[in-house]
Amino acid sequence: MRIINARVKSYADLVDITIEGEKITSITPSIRRAEEDVRADDYDADSRLVTPQFAEAHIHLDYANTAGVPRENNSGTLFEAIEIWADRKAEGFHVKDDIKAKALQAAKRAAEHGVGFIRTHVDVTDPTFAGFEALAELRDEVRDWCDIQIVAFPQNGIFAYEGGQKLISDAMVAGADVVGGIPHLEPTRDDGVASVKWLFDLAEKHSAPIDIHTDEIDDPHSRFVEVLAAEASKRDMGPQTVVSHSVAMAYYTPGYMARLLPKLANSKVRFAVCPNENLHLQGLGFQGPVPRGVAPVKELTEFGIPVSFCQDSLNDPFYPMGNGDLLRILDSGLHVSHMLTAPHMENALSFITTNPAGNLGLPDYEIAENTPANLLVLDAFSDKGAVQTKAAVLLSIHNGKKVLSREPEKVDWNV
Repeated sequence: MRIINARVKSYADLVDITIEGEKITSITPSIRRAEEDVRADDYDADSRLVTPQFAEAHIHLDYANTAGVPRENNSGTLFEAIEIWADRKAEGFHVKDDIKAKALQAAKRAAEHGVGFIRTHVDVTDPTFAGFEALAELRDEVRDWCDIQIVAFPQNGIFAYEGGQKLISDAMVAGADVVGGIPHLEPTRDDGVASVKWLFDLAEKHSAPIDIHTDEIDDPHSRFVEVLAAEASKRDMGPQTVVSHSVAMAYYTPGYMARLLPKLANSKVRFAVCPNENLHLQGLGFQGPVPRGVAPVKELTEFGIPVSFCQDSLNDPFYPMGNGDLLRILDSGLHVSHMLTAPHMENALSFITTNPAGNLGLPDYEIAENTPANLLVLDAFSDKGAVQTKAAVLLSIHNGKKVLSREPEKVDWNV
């Protein structure tokens, strides 16, 4: 097929994008296209913005649509959510077919909003492996329209949970793509540090990347982010290392941040930040002013550290909202990070396209010749416009195949 009259940021003029098989084979100026050269499979973007598909770098598909079972999270806190999730597993509600059906609903919802790549954390501190098996099957079944990476995630810890080390090791042997962890949930600071080192050893053993829930706690003394950066530097694994959440950074003192940010930049680690969920979970119990509880995205970005904005949860004990729409998450993230200034808005979509693609290790994630044809046509003409109007996805193409299309919204005024 061919997308004509497309607006691509790296080109000064409108272009025609030709797709053959799974690749973009040519990009040519639209003005050079003869008027009579109209094909049956042309899609006229009509000057609208064409971007890479959105990439979701941090979500829990095995948790999706489980809110209220076995009970509601009435406090709204992270730690009650973790308790509810443990009870759900203990009381027999964690069933493979149910998990898979609910995860498919969530993945389709994300795809409906332009997502073509997902990294999902899957709880493996469950001897039945129900969640892992469900997502492993789903990963294979949806490959035509969405690529899924599975993070072996020990929700209840590897030292804090009996048998946790074996379970996460078994998950990697069984085909998990990424090593996960949660050091701030281990019994002590020393246990947390030891868990990080052990997880890096496991990642090296399997030649796998690593993506760790880091410092997701309202505690300025939780500083595992520096441990991750140090290990990534020692092992030359920075680009393969993702620091997820790191909300405690919102509470660090200016003096410590001044020392930390250069270390993070030098280590080349990447970040996954979930603004909506952490705005909901963090800061509870404070009497005001209530802290935002979101990692300092602006400071990280201005230090050249790649940050991705992510959904995290959809209708589960941790977060009762969420619909997989990354433009909604991007809107919140830019607001809470004080990034509505022109330089940041000009490249706003990088937080949900190229940056998360880097987290997922996806090469050539751009609109260019001889790159994979994974792209969207948005009902907008700029990054700012896409965020401002929460632009609809008019066309989504994954590996050269049309996933979905919709017509631009039309409003008939009666006044």
